[in-house]
Amino acid sequence: MEEKRESLVLHKDEAIQKTELQKSLTDQKVSSLKKYQDIALGKDTIFSLVKYELLITFIGSVPGALGLLLRKVLFKSLFGSVGKNVVFGKSLTIRHPHKIHIGENVVIDDYAVLDAKGDSNQGIMIGDNVMIGRNTVISCKNGNINIDNNTNIAMNCFIQSAKEVKIGKNVLFGAYCYVIGGGEHEFSRIDIPIISQAQIVQGITIKDNCWIGSRVSVLDGVTIGSDVILGAGAVATKSLPKYSVAVGVPAKIIRMRDQAVT
Repeated sequence: MEEKRESLVLHKDEAIQKTELQKSLTDQKVSSLKKYQDIALGKDTIFSLVKYELLITFIGSVPGALGLLLRKVLFKSLFGSVGKNVVFGKSLTIRHPHKIHIGENVVIDDYAVLDAKGDSNQGIMIGDNVMIGRNTVISCKNGNINIDNNTNIAMNCFIQSAKEVKIGKNVLFGAYCYVIGGGEHEFSRIDIPIISQAQIVQGITIKDNCWIGSRVSVLDGVTIGSDVILGAGAVATKSLPKYSVAVGVPAKIIRMRDQAVT
């Protein structure tokens, strides 16, 4: 039995296991320029590449009011669509911008990431009056992310989608929240690494008027009903009904907001 276990370990060490992204980035048959275009733009046209490089390099990091003004006027041409009065902070990371659609009166703070990467996805849809905090990452893994009107996402949050992540209206996120819509790996086999096994992706829905406290994690497959409160540090592993207040790891309901407290 011990010899068999050792042979399995050797087999895993000998095989170079890679994710789809790793395969595309390490393919020696593809030029470095093509790899960069695939990751950053999702387009092969030289015009798109030159425009992207000029705007990101010479305007993306300009500080102060001048930088805000230049980005407000010139960054619109990068995206699929941009509404009125959008504020773009400095040093943003923007990937596949033609699949990013932004409503009116949106604020995207410094160092945020908007990554709509994917071969067949629609990308990122941001409604009106949305605020995205500093260092927050909105990232697609060939999935879609929809953030509805008046939602406020604080700094250092991470929202990822490999299928569908839907965030409703008037949702308030504290800092350091994680919405992990990238799915999870199968792990039933022990003869190959977990990284090489199939992914199971269901998606995440957070409905209107929720308050997601700081350092909350919402796992794949979870639906958070409208008007829910998740206490700081909670981990939502299962769906929560409308008006519930939940805390802890895993998150458990401690009361219902639509019921009188005695």
